[in-house]
Amino acid sequence: MHQIKGYIVFLLLPFLLLNCKKDKTAKTSYKTENVVVIVVDGPRYSETWGAPNQELIPHMKNDMAPEGVVFTNFRNNGPTYTTAGHTAILTGFYQDLNNGGEEMPERPNYLQYWLKDNEADSTKAWFIASKDKIEPLANCKDSLWADQYIPRTDCGKTGLGSGYRTDSLTVDHVLDSMERYHPNLVFINFRQPDVLGHTAVWEDYIAAIEQVDRHYFTIWQYLKNSSHYQNTTTLFVTNDHGRHLDEVGSFAGHGDGCEGCRHINLFAAGPDFGSNQINSNPYEQIDIPTTISKLLGFEMPTSEGRIIQDLFH
Repeated sequence: MHQIKGYIVFLLLPFLLLNCKKDKTAKTSYKTENVVVIVVDGPRYSETWGAPNQELIPHMKNDMAPEGVVFTNFRNNGPTYTTAGHTAILTGFYQDLNNGGEEMPERPNYLQYWLKDNEADSTKAWFIASKDKIEPLANCKDSLWADQYIPRTDCGKTGLGSGYRTDSLTVDHVLDSMERYHPNLVFINFRQPDVLGHTAVWEDYIAAIEQVDRHYFTIWQYLKNSSHYQNTTTLFVTNDHGRHLDEVGSFAGHGDGCEGCRHINLFAAGPDFGSNQINSNPYEQIDIPTTISKLLGFEMPTSEGRIIQDLFH
């Protein structure tokens, strides 16, 4: 009798495994299948959503905000410079690391987790940046993850050490990669507000914010009109850090814990989120990857963030 039962189990094993695999692919009840995260480098909140009438970001205000959620109390609660801010958004962990592209994060990022969980090809997750020094953030130091499950990278002119490229060229690279490979995850860095902010020329800094508003709106339009991405894609637009308050040291710099450096913008829209909402509840950078893991149904135990519950219907 025991031999017969064992034989039956042996015969049923392939079907049991197949059913387990089916359950793994049907991970959530959410409609989101793709996530795009855009990080605009270095504008202050007071020049983005905090500006009078949001006059510097007309596309976000008039075209995007009615279809998503804007958070007015979103913050970088870690080191307020480029590589650290991006690392928090990627890993869900605040870390003080080299700002010149010479150090990888300690923990894996959400793209690595997703690639492993889905056993997906690297072309299904892209890491695209105007700043070349962002490239090492696609990898990590963790011995179980280092040099594994790394998304495709397209950073700077030709990679780390090649120098920065214009944001307009980055837009072209983003659209080309999405059209060619149809990735499920895309992480994007735009550099211009930070670079021109450091010049201390106010007019150039303001112009850069207006220009980037046009750039992420171009990507927004593509997602809405693409037969592959429409109705299945969630978009986050945020910042890595702000800039000093004028009384602290002028807008030209950043890097401390002043309100200007910490208070940043977050806009999010997707098929599982509410629309036309302004939310003042406190959230922070490390909450973004945790929320992405909920949407796409994978575990991210190394993230210290929480789910941005106010986004969901």
